[in-house]
Amino acid sequence: MWLENKIFHEDLEYITNQEFIQWRRLQNKTVFITGGTGLIGFYVINSLLFYNRLYHANIRVVALVRNYAKARDQFKSQLNENPDMLTFVEGAIEDIPAVGMEINYILHAASPTDSSYFLEKPVETIQTTLCGMWNVLELARKNPIEGMVYLSSMEVYGPNRDEEPVSESHASCLDTMSARSSYPESKRMCENLCASYYKEYQVPVSCIRLTQTFGPGIRYDDQRIFAMLLRCAMEEKDIELLTEGKTKRSYLYLADAATAILTVLTSVNYGQVYNAANEETYCSIKEMADLVASQIAKSSIEVIVNTHSDTKTDKFLPELKMNLSVDWLKNLGWTPHFSLANAFERTMKSLTDNTGGNL
Repeated sequence: MWLENKIFHEDLEYITNQEFIQWRRLQNKTVFITGGTGLIGFYVINSLLFYNRLYHANIRVVALVRNYAKARDQFKSQLNENPDMLTFVEGAIEDIPAVGMEINYILHAASPTDSSYFLEKPVETIQTTLCGMWNVLELARKNPIEGMVYLSSMEVYGPNRDEEPVSESHASCLDTMSARSSYPESKRMCENLCASYYKEYQVPVSCIRLTQTFGPGIRYDDQRIFAMLLRCAMEEKDIELLTEGKTKRSYLYLADAATAILTVLTSVNYGQVYNAANEETYCSIKEMADLVASQIAKSSIEVIVNTHSDTKTDKFLPELKMNLSVDWLKNLGWTPHFSLANAFERTMKSLTDNTGGNL
């Protein structure tokens, strides 16, 4: 997916036009990115390449990927256009190969993301997350980097049940005896590793706690709730919720996530943690399903709540309220742009674009 996809092209234009990102800091620099073939890594890489295309900024991207052939295919159009600005290093975060060049900035975006995996492989979830973080921070310590961002998660706050805005100083409450906590607990430990490397070794790193994020590039068979709702709208099938849909959280469109990441990466306020969400999107799952049915599917489908289904629901998080405050991020100049309805509309248009809109 590249500029032939209209929605994706528009997103890249939006991202590269944001003046609250200090783009000048990235000129003639090398950015090392883990998780480059994942949704967020893909968006950030393409934002940097598109900025090069517009302004000849000479930003070189080095992406750590598990599958070299898959990565080359995924970025085929970009490589054909300018092969010198994007380099792949094949390997895993558990054992990062030698990069072979000076690195100036790092984005650590690689992480397990499947809820089923957290339950079935909690030990591997912790091992991969912590080992990967340690290796990336060691890479940062041994290179004279100017900045680094680690992508954490809103899940570090635990099952919050208060509707009050959750700031970055909010205390966490996680069940340490739950295997499902393998993901948020390891993310919390990674944040502390970042803080410790900043304190002891002066590694200029900050963390971003992302809310659920989606947009062009999501797989059509993605099992997360936003993808399920979108499939129902596209296939004109009624939406069946297996819970009452009372969990409430905010969301973030991928283009807004990319601007948030690049804003923190190019700031000089390291040793910090930032929430990233669009506060205007805060709603329950049921409210989001109703929005998709009425505005995206144009009332051609209905929302059915089926709490008596035999489907196992233990992979779902407990009912929570996660109203993330983004005041700290806004203090850096960042602001989100895309509404929840707009995010669904743009994602659907991208998926139906005959140039391909999923990774």
